[in-house]
Amino acid sequence: MIDFFHISKFDGLILQHLQRDAKLTMGDLAQRVHLAESTCYRRVKRLEQAGLIRSYVALVDQGLAGYPDDVFVHITLESQQRDTLSLFEQEVAKIPEVMECHLMSGDSDYLLRVIVSDARDYERLHGQKLTALPGVARVHSSFALRTVVRKTEIEVRDA
Repeated sequence: MIDFFHISKFDGLILQHLQRDAKLTMGDLAQRVHLAESTCYRRVKRLEQAGLIRSYVALVDQGLAGYPDDVFVHITLESQQRDTLSLFEQEVAKIPEVMECHLMSGDSDYLLRVIVSDARDYERLHGQKLTALPGVARVHSSFALRTVVRKTEIEVRDA
């Protein structure tokens, strides 16, 4: 559970700028949000300690990295018992092509976003890894034809 954290106007600006460019120096960030560098530094540390800033990453172009295709995979398990779910989740997290895995309500138990180089690569992933996961009863896959929107920036709402 996430604890309530008051996000001030300055915190929101800091988060907005860091989401767009995490390589900003503290001096540049402070200048953009109109704070003293030491004040800005303390606010960034507070945001990190509160868990609002989880990490700093480089966003890699998946197509240029050899994975131009997204496949959305609905997986239904044989059982929804806690042990079955837990074992599935432990094993699916080990598959490098699985970029996201969500426990779902509705017709399937999990929704995965996997990245592959092409249909043949997905056939390999499906046959060797996805259907071999513990407890899998059904796998239903859909290739994304084109990505229309992909965001990495979360709009920071005022508390």
